Amino acid sequence: MNDEVKEIKPEMEAENETKIKTRGFNNPKTKKIATLVIMAVVMLTLGIGGGYVGATIANKQGSGSSPQIIKTSATDKATTDISTIAEAASESVVEISTSSVSRGSFMQQYVSEGAGSGVILTADGYIITNYHVIDGASSIKVRTKDGTEYDASVVGSDSANDVAVLKIDAKNLTVAAIGDSDNLKVGESVVAIGNPLGSLGGTVTEGIISATSRTITIDDVDMTLLQTSAAINPGNSGGGLFNTNGELIGVVNAKSSGEDVEGLGFAIPINKAIDVANQIMENGFSTGNYTLGIRMVEADSESIAKQYGYDKTGIYVYEVVSGSDAEKMGLKAGDRLISVNGTKIKSYTDATTIIKALEKGDTLKITIERDGKEKSLSLEI
Repeated sequence: MNDEVKEIKPEMEAENETKIKTRGFNNPKTKKIATLVIMAVVMLTLGIGGGYVGATIANKQGSGSSPQIIKTSATDKATTDISTIAEAASESVVEISTSSVSRGSFMQQYVSEGAGSGVILTADGYIITNYHVIDGASSIKVRTKDGTEYDASVVGSDSANDVAVLKIDAKNLTVAAIGDSDNLKVGESVVAIGNPLGSLGGTVTEGIISATSRTITIDDVDMTLLQTSAAINPGNSGGGLFNTNGELIGVVNAKSSGEDVEGLGFAIPINKAIDVANQIMENGFSTGNYTLGIRMVEADSESIAKQYGYDKTGIYVYEVVSGSDAEKMGLKAGDRLISVNGTKIKSYTDATTIIKALEKGDTLKITIERDGKEKSLSLEI
């Protein structure tokens, strides 16, 4: 259910789409442990700080109530003094280290270590970070600015939005003031705070908002992100992007890398990140982001249809992910979608809008055309 529904377009239609092959820098520091052989390979995980305007989530542990957003401000007024912004925000940013264990051939054991960042949401230890920072981790540790280290557990995560919430056993932590990413303007000054290289916790870099709504494809998932010129490096993932009030306006999650590419960092808008985090804190998972496990082709012209080997226009299943709900309900590559839950499918957006809104307990009904014949498939989510 975590495999993302993704549109596939011919290259001639994708000129304006920015693609990043991996989420951030998934370069964990790796140790290979085998019989009488120990080899170390350094790999780092990128973290980019995210921002959002003045709000904190109240203590939820043991209360049984939903988290509450309380509007606050980190500083009395906006300032361009970087030291003032950093002083107001840095206490809420943490370092994250992870390790995972896997086995290779001949029962060789591999221990992989990674690094990232996170931002404190509640005084009792709820922390937001990126899904890709903790993905596959068997143990997670969090270090606060004062050097105290905690074992962390995963409350829940959302791979489609690259958000995860951790919990540590702590009290009286400094929480981030939450801002409003909907009110950001291009050219506005921002500060990124994180743990670059996995060993430089609390590093502060400055820049501006380069774009407020940039569609980026990361690991075959389309995301709408903030673009910033603040320097982002491996280990910043999950850290904070703050405005001139010292308010969190984004959660850093990616950097466009390549030869001659600089100043292209990205962050999840905090309004979106907090919405997902609230759902995770309340339910253990996020709602409204169901994924069926198919990739689709929108063949809206005869030439595109022919390019993919189809004899007519329409929305086609291009690929079915192994083990997904799509495979369970019997969808196959080459199926043409006719309707989803009674709604005629005329575009890729028609299908994804209905599918992503499904929740546990809903019934999904899809009518397809296969080998010239209509067929109805259904599945309870």
